[in-house]
Amino acid sequence: MNVTVPMPNLSLVVPEILMVILACGLLLVDLFIPKDRKRVVGYIALAGVVVVGVVTAAFWGKMAQPATTFSGTFVLDRFALFFKEVFLFTTGITILISLKYLEIEKVSLGEYYALMLFCTLGMMIMVSGADLIVIYLGIETMALSVYVLAGFMKFDHKCTEAALKYFLLGVFISGILLYGITLIYAATGSTQLAQVAAVIKEKGLAKNPLLVLAMFMLAAGLGLEIAMAPFHFWAPDVYEGAPTPITAFISVAPKAAAFAALVRIFYHGIQLLEPQWQILLWIICAVTMTIGNVTALMQQNVKRMLAYSSVAHAGYILLGVLAANQVGVQGIAFYFFAYAFMNMGAFGLVIYLRRENIVGDDIDDFKGLAQTHPLLAVIMVVFLLSLAGIPPTAGFVGKFLLFAAAIKAGFYWLVALAALNSVVALFYYFRIAKAMYMQSPEPLPQLSPGRGLVLALVVVGVFTLFFGIYPQPLMSLAKDTAHTFMMFLS
Repeated sequence: MNVTVPMPNLSLVVPEILMVILACGLLLVDLFIPKDRKRVVGYIALAGVVVVGVVTAAFWGKMAQPATTFSGTFVLDRFALFFKEVFLFTTGITILISLKYLEIEKVSLGEYYALMLFCTLGMMIMVSGADLIVIYLGIETMALSVYVLAGFMKFDHKCTEAALKYFLLGVFISGILLYGITLIYAATGSTQLAQVAAVIKEKGLAKNPLLVLAMFMLAAGLGLEIAMAPFHFWAPDVYEGAPTPITAFISVAPKAAAFAALVRIFYHGIQLLEPQWQILLWIICAVTMTIGNVTALMQQNVKRMLAYSSVAHAGYILLGVLAANQVGVQGIAFYFFAYAFMNMGAFGLVIYLRRENIVGDDIDDFKGLAQTHPLLAVIMVVFLLSLAGIPPTAGFVGKFLLFAAAIKAGFYWLVALAALNSVVALFYYFRIAKAMYMQSPEPLPQLSPGRGLVLALVVVGVFTLFFGIYPQPLMSLAKDTAHTFMMFLS
């Protein structure tokens, strides 16, 4: 008997193919570049990321309707394209802020950039996964790279400890995620999201105990990267111990990928279990934003403070997931670009303050910055205002969309709690502003940032203000993303 294997449409995976070629090419190029010129590898990686970003953006006009390949297990739609651009933007900024940092720490190695690209590749696969196995493969590709990057400064015991904690917890949660996928296969006979949804509807499995248990396990598996309670315990130690550029990267890109995967699975695969997963996410949302903000109040280390802030922001973004409407998806999409601007900028300032034996990650390191470097202080205040959700910043617009989506869905008490948490967040964010403007500077060595870091801070600073004052271009893209995604679900 002749078996015909359908040829996949490889044009839909061109960005991923280019990313593989770029990452593998960097490893080869690195062999021929002297140790004291490794930043050349970074420049090549940055140029490659820009090219992949342009190629990815070129698909936008063609994706008014989703397209699938590899027997329906890989989907390319505007939802996937939008988040791929988030990943590529975050990767590009991370490369810029890493160039000088790696030289200061004496770990300027070419494989650093290759690992970052492999991590980005994994995230790109995740958001296009229309099958639970494909999503899982994307998660593992991303996670294995992140574990190594988190422990890249192997001579630093905090760094190696952070990587080990992240790895051990990640392996444990990965097993839970895989078991959840197994339960879905046992209940429906498929791991492909469209088929899972069809079987649940056809056989009336919306209250099937196996599927409800699988839902909990999928939420737990993705909850690690999202850093939502109770899977957030790794965040402060990893954020503090990892190289600061990687901390910035982890705080945005993997979180965005996990949220995108969560939305696709819950909306497309198990949407008929919405009453159950809304109760679960309601509780997680309330606990996550409260724990994150309250615990951040007690932190003196800026990286740990931003870690708990990241936990709190995961709670805010869950409002959009809970809403299960077009405004919610639009809010999630917009918020992640805004979050990339402000969070990468805040960590960039920490790197800027790195000099000699001073890491620059303590609130006291910001003392008197307004007197010694007034422009830096103003830029940091912009990022803090955006993180707190104060106009006229991109963070305000993103938070407004999320709150509006939750109100539209009837989650009034949860929005009230989120608003109270935002007030709490103002206190610990502006502890940094107080140190910059109301305390005297200490005599410290001169700052010597690289051009890449300065460029990165300028870019994210301008975008944070621009999309706060004039959010229409980004909001329009986010609206198109949400519209096509919700149409596909119906």
